[in-house]
Amino acid sequence: MSSRIVIAIGGNALLERGQRPDAAVQRTNALRAVQALAPLAEEHEVVITHGNGPQVGLLALESAADATLTQPYPLDVLGAQTQGMIGYWLLQALQNALPGRQVAAVVNQTLVSAADPAFDAPTKFVGPVYDEPTAHRLANERGWRVAPDGPYWRRVVPSPMPQRIVETRVVRLLLTSGAVVVCAGGGGVPVIRNESGQLQGVEAVVDKDLATAVLAESLEADALLLLTDVPAVLRGYGTPQAEPISRATPAALRQERFPAGSMGPKVDAVCRFVEVTGDLAAIGALADATLILAGKAGTVVTPGGDYGGSHDLKPPR
Repeated sequence: MSSRIVIAIGGNALLERGQRPDAAVQRTNALRAVQALAPLAEEHEVVITHGNGPQVGLLALESAADATLTQPYPLDVLGAQTQGMIGYWLLQALQNALPGRQVAAVVNQTLVSAADPAFDAPTKFVGPVYDEPTAHRLANERGWRVAPDGPYWRRVVPSPMPQRIVETRVVRLLLTSGAVVVCAGGGGVPVIRNESGQLQGVEAVVDKDLATAVLAESLEADALLLLTDVPAVLRGYGTPQAEPISRATPAALRQERFPAGSMGPKVDAVCRFVEVTGDLAAIGALADATLILAGKAGTVVTPGGDYGGSHDLKPPR
């Protein structure tokens, strides 16, 4: 039976750590991503969202270094640029993998609150990784804020909570017409409603996993898959005792602690979706997409959980 599935792929799935950010490299990675997702799109209604952290950071560097500009392009504009670029690669790869199927790539906006405290406390990583001295030098030169990302350092920018995908009705129309939809790239272009009631871009980057969960809820999706470069959520991440979590309830998963700039938003997103909808959400590796939906890989989150494995989270007592 066909289901409606919303799938997010990480920016690092399109540009792996250490890879040169050449167009050919990212196009090859996009093809690999589509190969993993095409079997699901053949059988189900599918919406694909994607990260843009490495790409928007690269464009920000290029814009800052362009002497012909009076000032660098703002982050909302850079977000729209990456939506078009990555959306094009995924659109074309999906069209070639699914002959006869309509595919649409949508440049969309994501509504956030102008009063969101995130504007005063940046946490979202963008751009390439640096060693600590280089990161601090760039921060001083360019007015950035930087923070540790594992063994490296990266630029951090505001990441306000997504309230609504502005083009949700358009996406729904495309889905019901039978199209595969690519949208909410990088969480969507962040916008607020100003005092005149009009939409206005803001200097921020929306977390794509949280935005994807908001979109999935609005579309009444049957499942939410957040696909990344790790096979499952790990309990005790970064310690010798780290172990994968195969099944969980939202309540049990929320009792664990995860890095705020990476796995934390993914966990928040899947928990929120399951709590609101009562449906399935999962986190896992892109290559395991079909296995994750079948409950045979990744970290699968459901209202009651399925506690058949030794590494499963148990519900709180």
